[in-house]
Amino acid sequence: MTVATLAVWKFTSCDGCQLTLLDCEDELLTLASRIRIVHFTEASSASEPGPYDVSLVEGSITTPRELRRITEIREQSKILVAIGACATHGGIQALRNFADADEFTSRVYASPEYIATLATSTPISAHVPVDFELRGCPIDRRQLIDTLCAFLAGRKPDIPNTSVCTECKRRGTTCVTVAEGIPCLGPVTQAGCGALCPAHHRGCYGCFGPMADPDIHALLPILRVNGMSTDDIDRVFTTYAAAAPEFDRRYRDEPPD
Repeated sequence: MTVATLAVWKFTSCDGCQLTLLDCEDELLTLASRIRIVHFTEASSASEPGPYDVSLVEGSITTPRELRRITEIREQSKILVAIGACATHGGIQALRNFADADEFTSRVYASPEYIATLATSTPISAHVPVDFELRGCPIDRRQLIDTLCAFLAGRKPDIPNTSVCTECKRRGTTCVTVAEGIPCLGPVTQAGCGALCPAHHRGCYGCFGPMADPDIHALLPILRVNGMSTDDIDRVFTTYAAAAPEFDRRYRDEPPD
């Protein structure tokens, strides 16, 4: 039986998606006969050179060194999977895209001349071809295991591209917007989290990024009716998926306060 090699890489991120992989203890034991982890700094200092059958990449590209590394990793990887909101949509650090990164470094660091950083935080797909993306902050462990199993079996991962609203209906969760007037990005956010926030009487924050062809402008009046100002709307749309062009289109024809 052929054993596939798996490498896990970190770029600018919090490590939460890598920890999700570590939390898959029993599942990884089951897959041990089919997958050999050859690079995963979060788990072990041992590392083997490529090429790699599958590479999981966490984090966004925010430095010149990362820009060089991701190109090298892509060349060494048969399949490259971007995991998490940072790798798929720039993450929270993509808030720098709307401001002056040089000003940030001058205020935060005593010697900013030693800081090598890019002006923007961008997803992996902005720099190299990505074979698949796993959304979320952090990713869902069930989707991670299904994706690994899919590539081992030579099939396409079974990941939904519908909205979080469909997950609310599947689990019998009452719509928090209709019932309680809570602002929620569920109608425009990709499913995959299991509607975790609405199940706990909180609106969706959009950490899985935009669903396929989201109708942002149909949602904006509902958010306003439920008490969100333009600043509030800007903030919630740029928290996890700041670099997502689908969310950025909300500015078109949006009325001022």
